[in-house]
Amino acid sequence: MRFTRKFLIAVIFMVACGNLQSQTNSNTDRPRTLLVFFDGLRPDYIMPELMPNLYAFKQTAAYGKKHHSVFPTVTRVNAASYATGSYPATHGLMANSVYFPAVNPVAGLSTGDAQNLKNIDNAEKGKLLLTPSIGEILAGAGEKMAVFSSGSTGQAFLQNHTVSGGFIINPDMILPAAFKEDVVAALGQPPAGQDDNSARHVWVTDALLHYGINKNGPLVCAIWYSDPDGAAHEHGIGSPEAIRSLKVVDEQFGRIIAFLDQQKTRDAYNIIISADHGFVTHVGKQGLASFLIAEHLKKDKASDDVVVADGAIYVKDHDQDMIKKIVAALQQEEWAGAIFTRGAKPGNMKGAIPGTFSFESIHWNNSRRAGDILVDVNWNDNKNDKGYPGTSFAGGVAGHGSISPYEIHIALMASGPSFKKHYESNIPTSNIDIVPTILHIYKLPQPATMEGRVMNELLAGNNRPLPKVSIQTITSETKKDGIIYKLSLQRSAVGNHYYVDFCKTVRVKY
Repeated sequence: MRFTRKFLIAVIFMVACGNLQSQTNSNTDRPRTLLVFFDGLRPDYIMPELMPNLYAFKQTAAYGKKHHSVFPTVTRVNAASYATGSYPATHGLMANSVYFPAVNPVAGLSTGDAQNLKNIDNAEKGKLLLTPSIGEILAGAGEKMAVFSSGSTGQAFLQNHTVSGGFIINPDMILPAAFKEDVVAALGQPPAGQDDNSARHVWVTDALLHYGINKNGPLVCAIWYSDPDGAAHEHGIGSPEAIRSLKVVDEQFGRIIAFLDQQKTRDAYNIIISADHGFVTHVGKQGLASFLIAEHLKKDKASDDVVVADGAIYVKDHDQDMIKKIVAALQQEEWAGAIFTRGAKPGNMKGAIPGTFSFESIHWNNSRRAGDILVDVNWNDNKNDKGYPGTSFAGGVAGHGSISPYEIHIALMASGPSFKKHYESNIPTSNIDIVPTILHIYKLPQPATMEGRVMNELLAGNNRPLPKVSIQTITSETKKDGIIYKLSLQRSAVGNHYYVDFCKTVRVKY
Protein backbone atom coordinates (compact mmCIF):
# COMPACT_ATOMS: atom_id res chain seq x y z
CA MET A 1 0.00 0.00 0.00
CA ARG A 2 1.27 3.49 -0.87
CA PHE A 3 0.60 6.48 1.34
CA THR A 4 0.26 10.09 0.25
CA ARG A 5 2.25 12.91 1.82
CA LYS A 6 -0.95 14.34 3.35
CA PHE A 7 -1.74 10.97 4.95
CA LEU A 8 1.77 10.65 6.40
CA ILE A 9 1.66 14.16 7.83
CA ALA A 10 -1.77 13.46 9.32
CA VAL A 11 -0.46 10.32 11.02
CA ILE A 12 2.50 12.24 12.41
CA PHE A 13 0.13 14.90 13.66
CA MET A 14 -2.21 12.44 15.38
CA VAL A 15 0.64 10.62 17.10
CA ALA A 16 2.28 13.88 18.09
CA CYS A 17 -0.91 15.33 19.51
CA GLY A 18 -1.10 12.67 22.19
CA ASN A 19 2.42 13.53 23.35
CA LEU A 20 2.28 17.26 22.88
CA GLN A 21 -1.19 18.43 23.79
CA SER A 22 -0.51 18.91 27.48
CA GLN A 23 3.02 20.17 26.74
CA THR A 24 1.72 22.76 24.24
CA ASN A 25 -0.92 23.99 26.65
CA SER A 26 1.07 24.02 29.88
CA ASN A 27 4.81 23.87 29.18
CA THR A 28 5.32 27.41 27.95
CA ASP A 29 9.00 27.50 28.88
CA ARG A 30 10.23 24.86 26.43
CA PRO A 31 13.14 26.17 24.38
CA ARG A 32 12.74 27.56 20.91
CA THR A 33 15.22 26.65 18.20
CA LEU A 34 17.32 28.96 16.04
CA LEU A 35 19.28 27.39 13.19
CA VAL A 36 22.09 29.48 11.71
CA PHE A 37 23.77 28.44 8.45
CA PHE A 38 26.86 30.16 7.07
CA ASP A 39 27.11 29.22 3.40
CA GLY A 40 30.56 27.87 2.53
CA LEU A 41 31.99 28.16 6.05
CA ARG A 42 35.27 26.27 6.42
CA PRO A 43 36.07 25.36 10.06
CA ASP A 44 39.44 27.13 9.79
CA TYR A 45 37.63 30.44 9.23
CA ILE A 46 36.41 30.39 12.83
CA MET A 47 39.24 32.40 14.29
CA PRO A 48 39.07 35.35 16.73
CA GLU A 49 40.54 37.75 14.19
CA LEU A 50 38.05 36.76 11.45
CA MET A 51 34.85 35.79 13.25
CA PRO A 52 35.11 36.89 16.90
CA ASN A 53 31.42 36.37 17.69
CA LEU A 54 31.27 32.87 16.25
CA TYR A 55 34.61 32.02 17.87
CA ALA A 56 33.32 33.15 21.28
CA PHE A 57 30.14 31.11 20.76
CA LYS A 58 32.24 28.02 19.97
CA GLN A 59 34.16 28.28 23.24
CA THR A 60 31.10 27.60 25.39
CA ALA A 61 29.05 25.44 23.00
CA ALA A 62 28.85 21.74 22.27
CA TYR A 63 31.14 21.41 19.26
CA GLY A 64 30.95 18.56 16.76
CA LYS A 65 34.49 18.13 15.44
CA LYS A 66 33.53 15.42 12.92
CA HIS A 67 30.58 17.09 11.23
CA HIS A 68 29.81 16.27 7.58
CA SER A 69 28.26 17.98 4.61
CA VAL A 70 26.07 15.76 2.43
CA PHE A 71 27.59 14.80 -0.92
CA PRO A 72 27.27 16.28 -3.51
CA THR A 73 28.61 19.10 -1.34
CA VAL A 74 26.40 21.81 -2.79
CA THR A 75 23.96 24.26 -1.26
CA ARG A 76 20.55 23.02 -2.30
CA VAL A 77 21.35 19.36 -1.70
CA ASN A 78 22.27 20.26 1.87
CA ALA A 79 19.26 22.54 2.32
CA ALA A 80 16.96 19.67 1.34
CA SER A 81 18.99 17.13 3.32
CA TYR A 82 18.94 19.02 6.61
CA ALA A 83 15.25 19.95 6.21
CA THR A 84 14.19 16.34 5.59
CA GLY A 85 16.80 14.60 7.74
CA SER A 86 17.59 12.39 4.75
CA TYR A 87 19.99 11.87 1.88
CA PRO A 88 19.42 12.61 -1.84
CA ALA A 89 18.57 8.94 -2.38
CA THR A 90 15.50 9.50 -0.21
CA HIS A 91 14.46 13.13 -0.67
CA GLY A 92 15.17 13.17 -4.41
CA LEU A 93 16.93 16.54 -4.80
CA MET A 94 20.09 15.26 -6.45
CA ALA A 95 22.25 18.33 -7.16
CA ASN A 96 22.32 22.09 -7.62
CA SER A 97 21.28 21.44 -11.21
CA VAL A 98 18.71 18.68 -11.69
CA TYR A 99 17.27 16.92 -14.72
CA PHE A 100 13.53 16.54 -15.10
CA PRO A 101 12.70 15.79 -18.76
CA ALA A 102 9.05 16.76 -18.26
CA VAL A 103 10.21 20.30 -17.49
CA ASN A 104 13.24 20.54 -19.80
CA PRO A 105 14.18 17.50 -21.93
CA VAL A 106 17.64 18.73 -22.96
CA ALA A 107 19.16 20.51 -19.97
CA GLY A 108 19.41 20.63 -16.20
CA LEU A 109 17.40 23.10 -14.13
CA SER A 110 19.05 25.39 -11.60
CA THR A 111 17.65 24.72 -8.14
CA GLY A 112 18.80 28.19 -7.12
CA ASP A 113 15.62 29.56 -8.69
CA ALA A 114 12.50 28.80 -6.67
CA GLN A 115 10.37 29.06 -9.81
CA ASN A 116 12.24 26.09 -11.29
CA LEU A 117 11.51 24.17 -8.09
CA LYS A 118 7.82 25.07 -8.35
CA ASN A 119 7.81 23.89 -11.97
CA ILE A 120 9.34 20.59 -10.87
CA ASP A 121 6.79 20.31 -8.07
CA ASN A 122 3.98 20.76 -10.59
CA ALA A 123 5.47 18.22 -12.99
CA GLU A 124 5.96 15.75 -10.13
CA LYS A 125 2.41 16.31 -8.81
CA GLY A 126 3.45 17.87 -5.54
CA LYS A 127 6.52 15.67 -5.03
CA LEU A 128 9.39 18.12 -5.31
CA LEU A 129 10.81 16.40 -2.24
CA LEU A 130 9.86 12.78 -1.71
CA THR A 131 9.75 12.85 2.07
CA PRO A 132 8.31 15.24 4.69
CA SER A 133 10.43 18.15 5.88
CA ILE A 134 10.63 19.78 9.29
CA GLY A 135 8.21 22.54 8.28
CA GLU A 136 5.52 20.01 7.41
CA ILE A 137 6.11 18.01 10.57
CA LEU A 138 5.91 21.08 12.78
CA ALA A 139 2.74 22.21 11.01
CA GLY A 140 1.20 18.81 11.68
CA ALA A 141 1.88 19.38 15.38
CA GLY A 142 0.37 22.87 15.31
CA GLU A 143 3.73 24.67 15.24
CA LYS A 144 5.49 26.94 12.75
CA MET A 145 8.87 27.22 11.07
CA ALA A 146 10.19 30.47 9.61
CA VAL A 147 13.05 30.76 7.12
CA PHE A 148 15.19 33.89 6.72
CA SER A 149 17.72 33.85 3.89
CA SER A 150 20.06 36.29 2.16
CA GLY A 151 20.88 33.78 -0.57
CA SER A 152 19.05 32.25 -3.52
CA THR A 153 15.30 31.81 -3.57
CA GLY A 154 15.81 28.09 -4.21
CA GLN A 155 17.91 27.61 -1.10
CA ALA A 156 15.29 29.45 0.99
CA PHE A 157 12.40 27.53 -0.59
CA LEU A 158 13.88 24.09 -0.02
CA GLN A 159 14.10 24.63 3.72
CA ASN A 160 10.28 24.75 3.98
CA HIS A 161 8.93 24.33 0.46
CA THR A 162 5.30 23.82 1.47
CA VAL A 163 5.51 26.91 3.72
CA SER A 164 3.09 24.91 5.93
CA GLY A 165 1.74 27.63 8.19
CA GLY A 166 5.12 29.33 8.53
CA PHE A 167 6.79 31.86 6.24
CA ILE A 168 9.89 32.58 4.19
CA ILE A 169 11.63 35.95 4.06
CA ASN A 170 14.25 36.33 1.35
CA PRO A 171 15.15 39.60 -0.42
CA ASP A 172 13.88 38.15 -3.70
CA MET A 173 10.94 36.08 -2.41
CA ILE A 174 8.54 36.45 0.48
CA LEU A 175 6.01 33.69 1.13
CA PRO A 176 3.10 33.68 1.61
CA ALA A 177 2.96 36.42 -1.03
CA ALA A 178 0.32 38.31 0.96
CA PHE A 179 2.92 38.74 3.72
CA LYS A 180 5.20 40.86 1.51
CA GLU A 181 3.38 44.15 2.07
CA ASP A 182 3.72 43.78 5.84
CA VAL A 183 7.43 42.92 5.59
CA VAL A 184 8.26 45.87 3.33
CA ALA A 185 6.31 48.24 5.58
CA ALA A 186 8.26 47.02 8.61
CA LEU A 187 11.74 46.62 7.11
CA GLY A 188 11.82 48.68 3.93
CA GLN A 189 12.41 47.41 0.41
CA PRO A 190 14.84 44.48 0.33
CA PRO A 191 18.28 45.36 -1.09
CA ALA A 192 19.14 44.17 -4.57
CA GLY A 193 21.81 41.53 -5.02
CA GLN A 194 25.32 42.89 -5.50
CA ASP A 195 28.91 41.67 -5.44
CA ASP A 196 28.96 42.79 -1.81
CA ASN A 197 25.79 41.44 -0.19
CA SER A 198 26.33 43.08 3.19
CA ALA A 199 23.07 45.02 2.95
CA ARG A 200 21.09 41.82 2.33
CA HIS A 201 22.68 40.14 5.35
CA VAL A 202 21.68 43.11 7.51
CA TRP A 203 18.14 43.13 6.08
CA VAL A 204 17.43 39.44 6.77
CA THR A 205 18.89 39.79 10.26
CA ASP A 206 16.50 42.68 10.81
CA ALA A 207 13.71 40.40 9.61
CA LEU A 208 14.71 37.65 12.05
CA LEU A 209 14.83 40.05 14.99
CA HIS A 210 11.46 41.55 14.04
CA TYR A 211 9.47 38.46 13.05
CA GLY A 212 11.35 35.49 14.45
CA ILE A 213 12.76 36.12 17.90
CA ASN A 214 9.81 37.07 20.04
CA LYS A 215 7.51 35.25 22.43
CA ASN A 216 4.86 34.81 19.75
CA GLY A 217 7.37 33.83 17.09
CA PRO A 218 7.75 30.43 15.40
CA LEU A 219 8.96 27.46 17.40
CA VAL A 220 11.81 27.00 14.89
CA CYS A 221 13.59 29.73 12.92
CA ALA A 222 16.37 29.23 10.41
CA ILE A 223 18.59 32.02 9.08
CA TRP A 224 20.95 31.29 6.19
CA TYR A 225 23.70 33.74 5.24
CA SER A 226 24.92 33.43 1.66
CA ASP A 227 28.48 34.43 2.59
CA PRO A 228 31.34 33.61 2.73
CA ASP A 229 30.25 31.44 -0.22
CA GLY A 230 29.42 34.28 -2.61
CA ALA A 231 32.58 36.27 -2.02
CA ALA A 232 34.87 33.23 -2.11
CA HIS A 233 33.36 31.99 -5.40
CA GLU A 234 34.05 35.34 -7.01
CA HIS A 235 37.35 36.35 -5.46
CA GLY A 236 38.90 33.24 -3.91
CA ILE A 237 39.50 31.80 -0.47
CA GLY A 238 41.32 34.25 1.79
CA SER A 239 40.83 37.19 -0.59
CA PRO A 240 40.15 40.61 0.97
CA GLU A 241 36.56 40.36 -0.25
CA ALA A 242 36.07 36.90 1.31
CA ILE A 243 37.62 38.04 4.58
CA ARG A 244 35.32 41.06 4.66
CA SER A 245 32.29 38.83 4.03
CA LEU A 246 33.26 36.67 7.01
CA LYS A 247 33.39 39.71 9.24
CA VAL A 248 30.03 40.99 7.97
CA VAL A 249 28.09 37.78 8.62
CA ASP A 250 29.86 37.38 11.96
CA GLU A 251 28.71 40.89 12.91
CA GLN A 252 25.13 39.91 12.07
CA PHE A 253 25.42 36.81 14.21
CA GLY A 254 26.76 39.03 16.97
CA ARG A 255 23.64 41.21 16.61
CA ILE A 256 21.45 38.16 17.16
CA ILE A 257 23.29 37.13 20.32
CA ALA A 258 23.27 40.72 21.64
CA PHE A 259 19.52 40.97 20.98
CA LEU A 260 18.82 37.74 22.87
CA ASP A 261 20.98 38.96 25.76
CA GLN A 262 19.24 42.34 25.77
CA GLN A 263 15.82 40.67 25.82
CA LYS A 264 17.09 38.25 28.49
CA THR A 265 15.92 35.34 26.34
CA ARG A 266 19.28 33.70 25.50
CA ASP A 267 18.46 30.76 27.77
CA ALA A 268 15.13 30.29 26.01
CA TYR A 269 16.82 29.31 22.73
CA ASN A 270 18.72 26.35 21.44
CA ILE A 271 21.05 27.77 18.80
CA ILE A 272 22.43 25.28 16.29
CA ILE A 273 25.08 26.42 13.81
CA SER A 274 26.22 24.61 10.70
CA ALA A 275 27.22 25.15 7.07
CA ASP A 276 26.20 23.53 3.82
CA HIS A 277 29.74 22.70 2.67
CA GLY A 278 33.36 23.71 2.88
CA PHE A 279 35.41 25.30 0.11
CA VAL A 280 38.42 24.65 -2.13
CA THR A 281 40.47 26.55 -4.68
CA HIS A 282 39.63 25.71 -8.30
CA VAL A 283 42.22 25.24 -11.03
CA GLY A 284 40.22 23.32 -13.66
CA LYS A 285 39.62 24.32 -17.27
CA GLN A 286 37.65 21.37 -18.61
CA GLY A 287 33.84 21.26 -18.59
CA LEU A 288 32.11 17.89 -18.48
CA ALA A 289 29.59 18.51 -21.27
CA SER A 290 32.19 20.04 -23.59
CA PHE A 291 34.50 17.05 -22.96
CA LEU A 292 31.75 14.59 -23.92
CA ILE A 293 30.99 16.55 -27.09
CA ALA A 294 34.68 16.69 -28.04
CA GLU A 295 34.95 12.91 -27.50
CA HIS A 296 31.84 12.32 -29.66
CA LEU A 297 30.00 10.92 -26.67
CA LYS A 298 27.31 13.62 -26.84
CA LYS A 299 25.97 15.12 -30.04
CA ASP A 300 25.88 18.79 -29.07
CA LYS A 301 24.95 21.16 -26.26
CA ALA A 302 21.21 20.96 -26.94
CA SER A 303 21.00 17.22 -27.66
CA ASP A 304 19.03 14.83 -25.46
CA ASP A 305 21.13 11.74 -26.20
CA VAL A 306 23.30 12.57 -23.20
CA VAL A 307 22.29 15.28 -20.73
CA VAL A 308 24.66 16.71 -18.11
CA ALA A 309 23.34 18.30 -14.90
CA ASP A 310 26.26 19.29 -12.70
CA GLY A 311 28.28 16.06 -12.40
CA ALA A 312 25.35 13.79 -13.21
CA ILE A 313 25.15 12.24 -16.68
CA TYR A 314 21.80 11.00 -18.01
CA VAL A 315 22.10 8.66 -21.01
CA LYS A 316 19.03 8.26 -23.21
CA ASP A 317 17.31 4.91 -22.70
CA HIS A 318 20.08 4.00 -20.21
CA ASP A 319 22.19 2.74 -23.12
CA GLN A 320 24.73 0.49 -21.38
CA ASP A 321 27.28 0.58 -24.19
CA MET A 322 27.29 4.38 -24.12
CA ILE A 323 27.51 4.44 -20.32
CA LYS A 324 30.58 2.16 -20.44
CA LYS A 325 32.22 4.31 -23.14
CA ILE A 326 31.72 7.49 -21.12
CA VAL A 327 33.09 5.92 -17.94
CA ALA A 328 36.13 4.52 -19.77
CA ALA A 329 36.89 7.89 -21.32
CA LEU A 330 36.61 9.72 -18.00
CA GLN A 331 38.83 7.22 -16.18
CA GLN A 332 41.69 8.30 -18.46
CA GLU A 333 41.34 12.01 -17.61
CA GLU A 334 43.44 13.44 -14.77
CA TRP A 335 40.84 16.13 -13.98
CA ALA A 336 38.11 13.54 -13.43
CA GLY A 337 37.92 12.16 -9.92
CA ALA A 338 35.73 9.42 -8.49
CA ILE A 339 33.06 7.96 -10.76
CA PHE A 340 29.85 6.39 -9.49
CA THR A 341 27.35 4.13 -11.27
CA ARG A 342 24.47 1.91 -10.26
CA GLY A 343 25.38 -1.18 -8.29
CA ALA A 344 24.75 -4.61 -9.76
CA LYS A 345 22.34 -5.26 -6.89
CA PRO A 346 21.19 -3.55 -3.68
CA GLY A 347 23.88 -3.45 -1.01
CA ASN A 348 26.81 -3.40 -3.41
CA MET A 349 29.33 -0.68 -2.65
CA LYS A 350 31.00 -1.07 -6.04
CA GLY A 351 29.32 0.02 -9.23
CA ALA A 352 28.35 -2.44 -11.91
CA ILE A 353 31.00 -0.90 -14.19
CA PRO A 354 34.59 -1.82 -13.19
CA GLY A 355 36.51 0.88 -11.36
CA THR A 356 33.44 2.70 -10.05
CA PHE A 357 31.60 2.89 -6.75
CA SER A 358 27.87 2.44 -6.48
CA PHE A 359 25.41 5.26 -5.93
CA GLU A 360 24.44 3.47 -2.75
CA SER A 361 27.95 3.99 -1.31
CA ILE A 362 27.29 7.76 -1.24
CA HIS A 363 23.53 7.75 -0.48
CA TRP A 364 22.67 8.83 -4.05
CA ASN A 365 20.76 5.75 -5.19
CA ASN A 366 17.38 7.25 -6.04
CA SER A 367 15.82 4.88 -8.57
CA ARG A 368 14.00 7.59 -10.57
CA ARG A 369 16.05 10.74 -10.26
CA ALA A 370 19.68 9.65 -10.18
CA GLY A 371 21.60 9.83 -13.44
CA ASP A 372 23.36 6.90 -15.06
CA ILE A 373 26.78 8.22 -14.03
CA LEU A 374 27.92 10.66 -11.36
CA VAL A 375 31.34 12.20 -11.94
CA ASP A 376 33.33 14.06 -9.33
CA VAL A 377 36.24 16.35 -10.14
CA ASN A 378 39.65 15.32 -8.88
CA TRP A 379 41.21 17.11 -5.90
CA ASN A 380 44.44 17.35 -3.92
CA ASP A 381 45.86 18.90 -0.76
CA ASN A 382 47.64 21.82 -2.44
CA LYS A 383 47.41 25.21 -0.72
CA ASN A 384 46.38 28.42 -2.43
CA ASP A 385 48.36 31.66 -2.32
CA LYS A 386 46.73 32.57 1.02
CA GLY A 387 47.80 29.30 2.65
CA TYR A 388 44.42 27.53 2.61
CA PRO A 389 44.74 23.83 1.71
CA GLY A 390 42.42 22.05 -0.72
CA THR A 391 42.39 22.34 -4.52
CA SER A 392 40.10 20.79 -7.11
CA PHE A 393 39.97 20.59 -10.90
CA ALA A 394 36.59 22.28 -11.15
CA GLY A 395 36.34 25.50 -13.12
CA GLY A 396 36.19 29.03 -11.75
CA VAL A 397 38.15 30.69 -8.96
CA ALA A 398 37.00 28.66 -5.95
CA GLY A 399 34.00 26.59 -4.93
CA HIS A 400 32.68 23.26 -3.74
CA GLY A 401 30.70 20.20 -4.78
CA SER A 402 33.30 17.45 -4.73
CA ILE A 403 34.06 14.66 -2.29
CA SER A 404 37.24 16.09 -0.77
CA PRO A 405 37.56 16.38 3.02
CA TYR A 406 37.88 20.17 2.62
CA GLU A 407 34.33 20.33 1.24
CA ILE A 408 32.79 17.59 3.39
CA HIS A 409 34.25 18.64 6.76
CA ILE A 410 32.22 21.51 8.22
CA ALA A 411 31.55 22.96 11.66
CA LEU A 412 28.69 22.08 13.99
CA MET A 413 27.99 24.05 17.16
CA ALA A 414 25.01 23.90 19.52
CA SER A 415 24.25 25.92 22.62
CA GLY A 416 21.21 26.29 24.81
CA PRO A 417 19.28 24.53 27.56
CA SER A 418 19.16 21.23 25.65
CA PHE A 419 22.90 20.98 24.95
CA LYS A 420 26.09 20.37 26.88
CA LYS A 421 28.37 23.29 27.58
CA HIS A 422 32.12 23.49 26.88
CA TYR A 423 32.00 20.12 25.15
CA GLU A 424 33.84 18.72 22.14
CA SER A 425 32.70 15.56 20.40
CA ASN A 426 34.63 13.29 18.03
CA ILE A 427 31.51 11.28 17.14
CA PRO A 428 30.70 11.75 13.43
CA THR A 429 27.59 13.75 12.61
CA SER A 430 25.96 15.10 9.46
CA ASN A 431 23.53 17.79 8.41
CA ILE A 432 20.86 15.08 8.22
CA ASP A 433 21.17 14.60 12.01
CA ILE A 434 20.08 18.14 12.88
CA VAL A 435 16.31 17.79 12.43
CA PRO A 436 16.02 14.36 14.11
CA THR A 437 17.74 15.93 17.13
CA ILE A 438 15.31 18.87 17.13
CA LEU A 439 12.31 16.53 16.90
CA HIS A 440 13.71 14.48 19.79
CA ILE A 441 14.04 17.60 21.93
CA TYR A 442 10.38 18.45 21.26
CA LYS A 443 9.28 14.83 21.72
CA LEU A 444 7.94 14.76 18.17
CA PRO A 445 8.08 11.42 16.36
CA GLN A 446 10.68 11.01 13.65
CA PRO A 447 9.24 9.81 10.31
CA ALA A 448 10.64 6.52 9.07
CA THR A 449 11.97 8.34 5.99
CA MET A 450 14.44 10.30 8.12
CA GLU A 451 17.86 8.66 7.98
CA GLY A 452 19.59 10.98 10.43
CA ARG A 453 20.20 10.05 14.04
CA VAL A 454 19.64 11.91 17.30
CA MET A 455 22.96 13.45 18.37
CA ASN A 456 22.61 12.21 21.95
CA GLU A 457 26.29 12.78 22.67
CA LEU A 458 25.71 16.56 22.46
CA LEU A 459 22.58 16.67 24.61
CA ALA A 460 22.58 17.86 28.21
CA GLY A 461 21.64 15.23 30.76
CA ASN A 462 22.55 12.39 28.43
CA ASN A 463 24.51 9.74 30.32
CA ARG A 464 24.52 7.05 27.66
CA PRO A 465 27.88 5.56 26.72
CA LEU A 466 29.35 7.17 23.62
CA PRO A 467 28.56 5.20 20.48
CA LYS A 468 31.36 3.23 18.89
CA VAL A 469 32.88 4.63 15.73
CA SER A 470 34.57 2.59 13.03
CA ILE A 471 36.41 3.75 9.93
CA GLN A 472 35.79 1.78 6.76
CA THR A 473 37.77 1.97 3.54
CA ILE A 474 36.35 0.64 0.27
CA THR A 475 38.47 0.35 -2.86
CA SER A 476 37.78 -0.10 -6.55
CA GLU A 477 40.08 -0.12 -9.55
CA THR A 478 40.36 -0.95 -13.21
CA LYS A 479 43.19 -1.20 -15.71
CA LYS A 480 42.95 0.01 -19.29
CA ASP A 481 44.93 1.79 -22.01
CA GLY A 482 48.07 2.24 -19.92
CA ILE A 483 46.28 3.58 -16.81
CA ILE A 484 45.41 1.88 -13.54
CA TYR A 485 42.51 3.90 -12.14
CA LYS A 486 42.16 3.47 -8.36
CA LEU A 487 39.48 4.75 -5.99
CA SER A 488 39.54 4.71 -2.20
CA LEU A 489 36.39 5.73 -0.32
CA GLN A 490 36.55 6.34 3.43
CA ARG A 491 33.39 6.20 5.54
CA SER A 492 32.83 6.64 9.26
CA ALA A 493 30.24 4.35 10.83
CA VAL A 494 28.21 5.06 13.97
CA GLY A 495 26.03 2.01 14.44
CA ASN A 496 24.13 1.63 11.17
CA HIS A 497 24.73 5.26 10.16
CA TYR A 498 27.43 5.80 7.55
CA TYR A 499 29.13 9.12 6.89
CA VAL A 500 31.19 9.66 3.73
CA ASP A 501 34.53 11.24 4.76
CA PHE A 502 36.19 11.54 1.34
CA CYS A 503 37.09 9.61 -1.79
CA LYS A 504 40.58 9.67 -3.25
CA THR A 505 41.44 9.04 -6.91
CA VAL A 506 44.87 7.82 -8.02
CA ARG A 507 46.08 7.01 -11.53
CA VAL A 508 49.18 4.90 -12.12
CA LYS A 509 50.73 4.43 -15.54
CA TYR A 510 51.82 0.94 -16.54
